[in-house]
Amino acid sequence: MAKGAREKKATHQDQEAAMMAPKDDRVPSGPQWLPCMDGKKCSVWMFLPLVLTLFTSAGLWIVYFIAVEDNKIIPLNVADSKPGPLKPPYISIAGDVPPASCVFSQVMNMAAFLALVIAVLRFIQLKPKVLNPWLNVSGLVALCLASFGMTLLGNFQLTNDEEIHNVGTSLTFGFGTLACWIQSALTLKINLKNEGRKAGIPRVVLSAAITLCVVLYFILMAQKLHMHAARIQWGMVMCFLCYFGSFAVEFRHYRFEIICSEYQENFLSFSESLSEASEYQTDQV
Repeated sequence: MAKGAREKKATHQDQEAAMMAPKDDRVPSGPQWLPCMDGKKCSVWMFLPLVLTLFTSAGLWIVYFIAVEDNKIIPLNVADSKPGPLKPPYISIAGDVPPASCVFSQVMNMAAFLALVIAVLRFIQLKPKVLNPWLNVSGLVALCLASFGMTLLGNFQLTNDEEIHNVGTSLTFGFGTLACWIQSALTLKINLKNEGRKAGIPRVVLSAAITLCVVLYFILMAQKLHMHAARIQWGMVMCFLCYFGSFAVEFRHYRFEIICSEYQENFLSFSESLSEASEYQTDQV
């Protein structure tokens, strides 16, 4: 009996030691990890930002080509717009009339959902690393508001409800730009896996490019240079999508799990457990 008790105690101690071992020292394995080009393991979650970037950009260009094919907008490669029935190739105008508007709504809704998921996962990823959580929370809120703006853009077309559509534009571009700068600062400050400069410097460059595009966009709109403003808008959106795709750099090191546990009616809270333990110790004394 004594030998069995010692073996059981040793097994329990080994399990505790295994649980206390640093996770970074373990070799990643399982269905969530794939081999990378550098010989290390990469998480499958790295594909989520890439899917957002590739499918959203492809969907928006499909909307553009549908609108051009239906003679709704002027092609982007035209030198200058002339008076006529065709409109400037703004993204909102390209996705304003069916069938392009149907594709545009679906693309924006899917992009908003994926952007929201990435925002939450990014917040969870950085939460144990930051000392002052306000910057991380601000990044989450900004990305959530930008995602909400995407749904307004996609579901309220320009000619149907211009006011709500413009609100969605302001939310998407305004809070999206703010979120880019916040995430750039967090990337350089936290320096995950010593890749802060590797991912942070390109994000700072993209954030600066997006900010410059926003300023130029409104200046060109005010001067009624619509063809140039439309080209700036397309470039700005592509920079946004490239920025989201860069989150694959950090996501390849992490896995995310959803834990489901059964509800127990006789579950005791921590305070109740302590009170019962103190009563038991009093009875023992």
